[in-house]
Amino acid sequence: TPVFILAALLVHCVFLASIFDIYFTSPLVHGMTPQQAPLPPPAKRLVLFVADGLRADALFELDGRGAPRAPFLRSILENNGSWGISHTRVPTESRPGHVALIAGFYEDVSAVAKGWKENPVQFDSVFNESKYTWSWGSPDILPMFAKGASGDHVYTFCYTAESEDFGAQDAAKLDSWVFDHVKGFFTSSRSNQTLYSALNEEKVVLFLHLLGIDTNGHAHRPNSREYKENIKKVDEGVKEIASMVEDFYGNDGKTAFILTSDHGMTDWGSHGAGHPSETLTPLIAWGAGVNYPQRVASQFFEDNFLKEWKLENLKRLDVNQADIAPLMASLIGVPFPLNSVGTLPLEYLNSSAHFKAENMFTNAVQILEQFKVKMTQKKETTLSFLFTPFKPLSDSEQINFLKKTRLYIQQEKYDEAVSLCKTLINLALEGLSYYHTYDRLFLGLSIAMGFVGWTAYVILVIVKTHTNLAKAAQSHGKESTVLLYGFAFAGTIIALILLIQTCPWTYYIYCLLPVPVWYAVVKELRVIQNLAANLSSFPVGQSVGFLLVCALGIEILVFSFFYRSTLTVGLLAFAGWPVITRLCAQAKTTALIWILLCVLLAIFPLMPVVGREPNIPLVTAAGLLTLLISCSSFASLWKSKTKYVNNEDLKVHLCQMLSIALSTYVVSSTHSSLQNKQGLPVFNQFVSWTTLASSSVLPLLSPTFLLQRLFSILLSLMSIYLLLSTGYEALFPLVLSGLMFAWINMEQEALQLYGLSLKPKLAVFSFSCTTDITQFRQLHLDDVRRSFFFVFFIVTAFFGTGNIASVNSFDPASVYCFLTVFSPFMMGGLLVLKVVIPFVLVSCAFEAVQVTTQLSSKSLFLIVLVISDVMALHFFFLVKDYGSWLDIGTSISHYVLVMSLTIFMMLMNGLAQLLTTKRLELSRKTKYHLT
Repeated sequence: TPVFILAALLVHCVFLASIFDIYFTSPLVHGMTPQQAPLPPPAKRLVLFVADGLRADALFELDGRGAPRAPFLRSILENNGSWGISHTRVPTESRPGHVALIAGFYEDVSAVAKGWKENPVQFDSVFNESKYTWSWGSPDILPMFAKGASGDHVYTFCYTAESEDFGAQDAAKLDSWVFDHVKGFFTSSRSNQTLYSALNEEKVVLFLHLLGIDTNGHAHRPNSREYKENIKKVDEGVKEIASMVEDFYGNDGKTAFILTSDHGMTDWGSHGAGHPSETLTPLIAWGAGVNYPQRVASQFFEDNFLKEWKLENLKRLDVNQADIAPLMASLIGVPFPLNSVGTLPLEYLNSSAHFKAENMFTNAVQILEQFKVKMTQKKETTLSFLFTPFKPLSDSEQINFLKKTRLYIQQEKYDEAVSLCKTLINLALEGLSYYHTYDRLFLGLSIAMGFVGWTAYVILVIVKTHTNLAKAAQSHGKESTVLLYGFAFAGTIIALILLIQTCPWTYYIYCLLPVPVWYAVVKELRVIQNLAANLSSFPVGQSVGFLLVCALGIEILVFSFFYRSTLTVGLLAFAGWPVITRLCAQAKTTALIWILLCVLLAIFPLMPVVGREPNIPLVTAAGLLTLLISCSSFASLWKSKTKYVNNEDLKVHLCQMLSIALSTYVVSSTHSSLQNKQGLPVFNQFVSWTTLASSSVLPLLSPTFLLQRLFSILLSLMSIYLLLSTGYEALFPLVLSGLMFAWINMEQEALQLYGLSLKPKLAVFSFSCTTDITQFRQLHLDDVRRSFFFVFFIVTAFFGTGNIASVNSFDPASVYCFLTVFSPFMMGGLLVLKVVIPFVLVSCAFEAVQVTTQLSSKSLFLIVLVISDVMALHFFFLVKDYGSWLDIGTSISHYVLVMSLTIFMMLMNGLAQLLTTKRLELSRKTKYHLT
């Protein structure tokens, strides 16, 4: 019923949203006072170069001839400055990377909804604390720091968004633009007295954001000549700017320079996840207040980079990305950004022990301030008898730490003071995390209660309305009234407790949701008793065996999220299904085709993730193969023209064939054009968008006979999928839909095998025929297998060609037929469409299975709902916020994926019904139908 579907959608949306409230809330607090070290700083100004998308190994490694790729920067780290690796965190995207560098905190993932561009939360930064900041670079990055600044002292100079074109001749021009504008800026300042005097102030920051390397990495991959050439150009540009700035200030020795990157990039030109190639970025600092190179006999790191880069004897000083913000603040003597969680890397400073101790103390007090505000907030919103404070940092402990450190500094015991500050920083960060996750257990339990209750309710609905296992029992009026009052009372108590604690409105939803859900379950107590009595009559071995098989099936599905090869095992097991169930003897040809296609599809999860190595000839081959299949289909339709179809239907079929041919041409033509650096041809772009628009309409013009309509849907979706393919994945929908056709036939055979119905011809079935409700049969045990097959095929459609739970498995090259200018939402939308296409094919096949097996779509769908909810509950408990950033990101994306899958399946069910049953009439000619 519509009410049930609406309730299911709402419940699942709440379960999905809960994860963001439990794990992904903004860590920021407001109301701290700025902290600044009392001693004069070593530098008056700071020049920050951020080479977007630059990997540490790409900068530090030597080329084939043993020469450095960036000669100027190599000479700096060998003779003038300090160097190391800056470790970034997931998500490795431009916005969070820059926020960590310049504001000193790791942004929560809620910002992904803003495309990492706008300010979802206001925050303080080194730029905001400076007297003046001038910045040059990308319109995606610079405005957010100007927008967050108080007053009018952060100036930005950006090129247009259209310049960020992956298909352009050379993206290094983005960096040349920055270098040229900086030179022009300094030249013009000599004739502008206001600007000249502002530049000569203290606490000045110059920020150069260099996007060329990132754009070239996306377009050509990091191992390409373009990416490496771009590094050389950046090196030359940095050399020119450094020399010009020193000259402008008369070599006064008061300028500090820092070069780093916001994130790295995988070998296949993407970023976002936690692979070392994405999280290891270079850091080189030199100039005023920065330590000179420190020679060492040997040093130990778990990786072998030092040897590869021939830097074994120069001390490598690794930092976390957020540590760079306090380093910049202490070099120019501005207050540490209020929300910074970075620890000042003292080894980079070339200053007195007193200066280091004072700055470290300021750093500790600044982080402690955040802890105090967070604790006060939590204390105010929790009942006093329920509040458990963070014991290692009680009020007396805090005072003790601060007094002791002050005393050590006065007694000039600087090393002891620094060590105490580091302990205090670690405790304050632990405390911040403790209060940030304070409500996690309680919210987690509420959601888990809701989950279990909901799953139990759906099982009861299945048992009550679609099986003969339990007779609906009338409960006594008195009992149900008592129940209602009992649950209403419990709900009121929960709401009151939340109200007293002034909890956010979302907490009410999470905590009150289990109440009506469990009321609905307990209300059916008689049904549960009937069911239990019925089940007890079955042999124990049979019941336990069935439950074990169900559990094993769900575990295989859960496992496949971590290891794609599990899908191969599952598909090979499916291939054995006709053999085990004697279907082989009944329908040899169908069973053989099924086995062959299962084995073929089982190859895909063993292949490397899509997008790593483009292979356009394979896409062309897939297009030609589709064309060949559609030609043979056209020929068979032509023969049976008098029976089935009229000329209009043949025209639609021809249009779809033309669309496949055009898509195949556009893919190969676009990629060769981009390789020759000629950009995206306008004709190709026009054809791509037209194909996308027409493909949603063409299937609706074809006849609603089962096989014809399914084939029409395949052709339309295939033409879009070809445009979005870069390699072997173009063959995936073909094999998948082949298996779907085989599945529909196999289910027909299975029905006959269990004597549930006679075997009608598949060609007779039409999606649009209104099914007589009395023809629907009750659920059979075999229908659980049918539903499991559907969920398994859905998961295979998701993971068959890649791990879409990882951001970095998306390859921007997939969308080059549609656009090459960077646009996160448009590109993201097209990549989601690519993921959805196999999904639609499976949903339409499932719709066909429901039609041919005479089941109401609701009954099978309810079983699917139970399977996916049990999977989601697994992932809910597997979500973690500790360990490596890759583990955290993966665990959360798995849960989000399964929940989206469930919500998606409800929407897909509707879409599949629309695609299969609706028909647009172009003309009023008479149709020939089977008699």
